[in-house]
Amino acid sequence: MALLPINRHDEQPLVEQIVQGFSQRIEQRSMRSGSKVPSIRRFAEEHGVSRFTVVQAYDRLVASGHLQSRKGSGFYVGKVAIPEKVHTACQLDRAGDVLWLLRQALKDGQYRFQPGCGWLPADWMDAANVQRSLRQLSRNSGAHLVDYSQAGGYVPLRQQLVRRLEEAGIRAEVPQIVTCHGASHGVDLVCRLMLRPGDKVLIDDPAYFNLFGMLKLFGAEVLAVPRLEDGPDISVLKELLALHKPKLMITTAILHNPTSSCISPAIAYELLKLAEQHNFYILEDDIYGDLHPNPGPRLASLDQLNRVIYVSSFSKTVSAALRVGYIACRQDLTAELMDLKLLTQLTSSEIAERAVHHTLAEGLYRKHVRRLHGRLDEARECASEGLEKLGFEIFGHAEHGMFVWATVPDGPLNSSELAQKALEHDMVLAPGNVFRADGQGENSMRFNVANTGPEALALLGRILSGA
Repeated sequence: MALLPINRHDEQPLVEQIVQGFSQRIEQRSMRSGSKVPSIRRFAEEHGVSRFTVVQAYDRLVASGHLQSRKGSGFYVGKVAIPEKVHTACQLDRAGDVLWLLRQALKDGQYRFQPGCGWLPADWMDAANVQRSLRQLSRNSGAHLVDYSQAGGYVPLRQQLVRRLEEAGIRAEVPQIVTCHGASHGVDLVCRLMLRPGDKVLIDDPAYFNLFGMLKLFGAEVLAVPRLEDGPDISVLKELLALHKPKLMITTAILHNPTSSCISPAIAYELLKLAEQHNFYILEDDIYGDLHPNPGPRLASLDQLNRVIYVSSFSKTVSAALRVGYIACRQDLTAELMDLKLLTQLTSSEIAERAVHHTLAEGLYRKHVRRLHGRLDEARECASEGLEKLGFEIFGHAEHGMFVWATVPDGPLNSSELAQKALEHDMVLAPGNVFRADGQGENSMRFNVANTGPEALALLGRILSGA
């Protein structure tokens, strides 16, 4: 008699079915601790699977503690403790609704439609070049395959980044650059260096939702500056500076998330002047900048890394799996950031950094990004036209980038309710309230144009009409 249900026609591998079947029964106490389980041969015969499959599954179950192997005796149910709730100093509930969207977008068995996610579809990324780079690395033996990298990161990549920054009008030397595990890690390092509980931070409103959760974890006080079509609202910023002394401002000059707006040169100059007058640093998050075919000046190019700390990444353009980002700033700050990196992460992955370096050095990156520009232009036209037909009102004149920021049509559902309703139809949406410092924004929504094609638009229309 079969102990577990095995479905040979299921997409889930047989090994995974066995592991999950045992794990669930043991954790639910359906199998008593210390009780013997069928031998490998017997389980294979009773369930019609190969012994090799059972060996793999049992090895994984022993590694997880669900089974115990006793030499000469067989396999027995292990003692698996159900973890109690941990009370930590880090209160994740401070992150609020931010975690809701992250959980949905990164959930196992992802939703079919994902207009609310913040990255390009996997088939838009240049996986073939990533594979080629990794194969090349695997052919070359050496310490880079098994050892820690340098604190600042892989030097040839940092040299390549110096040249890339120079093309953007930003003068930097290799010691002014430190690599990190993506832009989020870079922002985290800068905040760890700059902020203490109670410190005030200026931030765009709306802004990338993860920033709100991160700043709350640091105990910082957020000062929201309305984001207009040409950048932060300078009049509101001046009012806030008359009342507060912020340590830091976090903003984006090129293709702001979620509005895809860019800071105009006039606003950029005014912003840098205010930073000098009121003695605060600016963290420029430029993670989407390469998706603009003809970007204007970055804040870092106008400031030359005096008060601007520049953070970017290749997660949105090369591979999110590699997690390669970097920080460029004054050398005295870079030295402190390297120490923080060592204390919190030791070093970053040299294998990943070598793979990105290969992509850049071989000229593959430029070609890939040019293709992305064309695909995004087509997708944006389709998404914008479709959303407007459904009654959404598009913010500004987003001509480039991945996102459109829109006002939801009048009706019985606000953006949060619409997002909850969409989950029932296998769709993840990004409601406006998670992008707002005060949790408002119930009439706004961010759409990733690469994931808002005809099928997604048709489904969204049915959801709206059936509400």
